[in-house]
Amino acid sequence: MKIYRFPTEEQVREIITRPTKDAKDLTATVSAVLARIKSEGDAAVLDYERLFDKVELKALAVTDEEFAAAEELVSAELKAALQLAHDNIARFHEAQRYSGIDVETSPGVRCWQKSVPIERVGLYIPGGTAPLFSTVLMLATPARIAGCSEIVLCTPPQKDGSVHPAILMAARIAGVSKVFKAGGVQAIGALAYGTESVPKVFKIFGPGNQYVQCAKQLVSLADVAIDMPAGPSEVEVIADETANPAFVAADLLSQAEHGMDSQVLLVTTSESMIAAVEAEVNKQLAALPRKEIAAASLANSRLVLVGSSAEALALSNRYAPEHLIIETADAEALAAKVVNAGSVFIGHLTPESAGDYASGTNHTLPTNGYATAYSGVNLDAFCRKITYQKITPEGLQSIGRAVELMAAAEQLDAHKNAMTLRLQSL
Repeated sequence: MKIYRFPTEEQVREIITRPTKDAKDLTATVSAVLARIKSEGDAAVLDYERLFDKVELKALAVTDEEFAAAEELVSAELKAALQLAHDNIARFHEAQRYSGIDVETSPGVRCWQKSVPIERVGLYIPGGTAPLFSTVLMLATPARIAGCSEIVLCTPPQKDGSVHPAILMAARIAGVSKVFKAGGVQAIGALAYGTESVPKVFKIFGPGNQYVQCAKQLVSLADVAIDMPAGPSEVEVIADETANPAFVAADLLSQAEHGMDSQVLLVTTSESMIAAVEAEVNKQLAALPRKEIAAASLANSRLVLVGSSAEALALSNRYAPEHLIIETADAEALAAKVVNAGSVFIGHLTPESAGDYASGTNHTLPTNGYATAYSGVNLDAFCRKITYQKITPEGLQSIGRAVELMAAAEQLDAHKNAMTLRLQSL
């Protein structure tokens, strides 16, 4: 972990810069896979499952029998945890329902807007280094609440050809029955183009590695919408002298274990906190089963000492972290001034892992600085807003002449004529 003390402007720019990769070869590889999926459908998906996931599959769809078998393999305790998480996620997202607006903008001119669910959505659930069954709940629960009529889920199979039982259990709790054994680029291609087995969807959601993210961005150019551009996961902790170094270290490691390219950042006003957190990180890292992954991630990470909480917040807003944990005496006051972050965790007792699983907020969030412009997944992500207008004779007289003048000024005579004919009919 690299340490910065009272960084200069040049060092701040270095701190907020994410690691970059040459995407040229990546894009070429992903494009080739997508092209085969588009032209060959299921056969190509099965071939890539054999090549990339090292599994021989006879069919992509998960059967009812597989759902039933998976339910038997999940402990009652984990089922209860999944249900609690689902209920909290549902409660938070239910509260986001949009009731619509209806406005008379001028006499006789009525405009209104309503929210309409996206009919078919695709959910990608990673299963490579860890089976992210929590993401099933995070995506399927709001999709069901929004009213999406078809929810299609793709996830990589295990080496024996089965889907991790907790992923299927989460799907059942969230009300998803269409699950397909496909991972990586081939899953994104199947959802974007449709195959003999996998329905084509209108929008794809879900995290993934650099190949998955590249595939999502490529298919979004012409074939399907995506939730957001994303990169490796990240967390920032703002801490003062009141923070518990063990808590801070645990928070940094909880994100570092996601992947070798994950990034963690500590910004503190306390010199002693840096040494204490370093010691705790080393102590806790040694006991982690995924310590090699976390250790590689820590190589990209930074500890930063600043002069005040105001400086810490200014740096944070420039970094725009996916996750921001504020472990300070004035945590709520600082949180109120956050303008760029995916999700904020306030106080010493609020770990990022609570939001990852069961507090109720969504854990599918913008990374790589995209929090400056993108929201995390929410109920609106599964909906479209459609606007309506209706004009009476009074309304034509209210705005008709303005429409004619503006259309004429833009040299769009057919536009002008569409209004002129109606005005003349009065």
